[in-house]
Amino acid sequence: MDSGFRSNILLVDDEPNALRVLSAILREASYNTYQAAGVDEALEIVSAENIDAVITDLKMPGKDGLQLFHHLKSYYPDLPVIFLTAFGTVDSAVTAMTEGAFFYFIKPPDYVKLKAILAKAVEQKKLRNEIADLRSRLETTYKFSSIIGKSPGMVDVFRTVEMIKDSSTNVLIAGETGTGKELLARAIHYTSRRHYRPFVAVNCAAVPRELMEAEFFGHEKGAFTGAASGRAGKFESADTGTLFLDEIGEMELSLQAKLLRAIQEKEIERIGGNNKIKVDVRLIASTNRDLAKEVRKKSFRADLYYRLNVVQIKLPPLRERKTDLPLLITHFIDKFADRENRGVTSVLPEVMHVLLQYDWPGNVRELENVIERAVVLAKGDVIGLRDIPAEFRKEVRNRAHSVGDLKPLKEIELEMVKQALNTFQGNKSKAARALGITRKALYKKLENVK
Repeated sequence: MDSGFRSNILLVDDEPNALRVLSAILREASYNTYQAAGVDEALEIVSAENIDAVITDLKMPGKDGLQLFHHLKSYYPDLPVIFLTAFGTVDSAVTAMTEGAFFYFIKPPDYVKLKAILAKAVEQKKLRNEIADLRSRLETTYKFSSIIGKSPGMVDVFRTVEMIKDSSTNVLIAGETGTGKELLARAIHYTSRRHYRPFVAVNCAAVPRELMEAEFFGHEKGAFTGAASGRAGKFESADTGTLFLDEIGEMELSLQAKLLRAIQEKEIERIGGNNKIKVDVRLIASTNRDLAKEVRKKSFRADLYYRLNVVQIKLPPLRERKTDLPLLITHFIDKFADRENRGVTSVLPEVMHVLLQYDWPGNVRELENVIERAVVLAKGDVIGLRDIPAEFRKEVRNRAHSVGDLKPLKEIELEMVKQALNTFQGNKSKAARALGITRKALYKKLENVK
């Protein structure tokens, strides 16, 4: 196909001259054209080529344009179909339009208008493909299995998510900053039956308090100074999908009452409006605070807490799931080495030791940042001590001295080998790669322990 052509158009007509004329006109407009004299030939082309739009005659011997349209509608629903018809078959073309055909022209068509309509059809097909591709990538990015971890704490998280993902039950995700609360919320949404509906996230800590009500419920034109037009809020935007309220503990008490009412009544009212708007929203909230304690301090409404806390999922901090570290490190190395086109594959054993001893106050997010930096700085295919921040090594040494936790090197190595083997379910090749050693060296370390 010539690189100057933009899109592939299939022309279907039993009149050879009509095909030649229309093909020439569209090729001048930089379209690539395929020609078919009948329905069967057209279907063969559609199945073999990436067709962006079909222009078909309606009346043809044997199978007609309507039969072609119904087949395409069933098997290629996003493929736009434009009809060419004689006066006597206009009713059939109008019927096809009500069933989803893109447009129809009476022969001979106005070719200027036909090219304009065709451009719209092709653009619509392109947008639908982009949306489908985006949805596919989102589902891949946030699918349940993309959350890394095999430690007991994470297994409990996965088990709970599997049980509640398809329900409409409100979920509260609790965990320290950096543990992956939003990632888990997206995973719940994109593996649920609402996955093709909107996922709308609001960071309650980032929205100014004076704008928060408008952010949630929207406003009508003229509701306040600067409201030049009406605007939908997050509840309306998330209708039929999922609304994720990140750091819900930061919300003011006055807004908590309005949020509670919206959850209970399943309806909202825009600022400055009088109409009740029904909304169907699955609510997932997250917090890094102890909300039960906030309720006792009367800084968080008890009734809202009980509404949100139907199912609570606690994401363990990274320091409590150290057995996941080799798996996470390998995952992040692969991610950033691929992105940066680097040949980095693993870390040296002494680096793994430092990373295992560190407490990770910033949790998985901090680990991800450290590995990204190390991949970029690494001079070879293995990350060394010089590639991780010096403060890491210093803190590990200081903590070891302060608690008298200076273990013999062989004991440390054995612990690392056991953790890696446990993480990769006994797969020695993967464990050796994560530890930055050869499979032969791994066997040797295991033999020395016996």
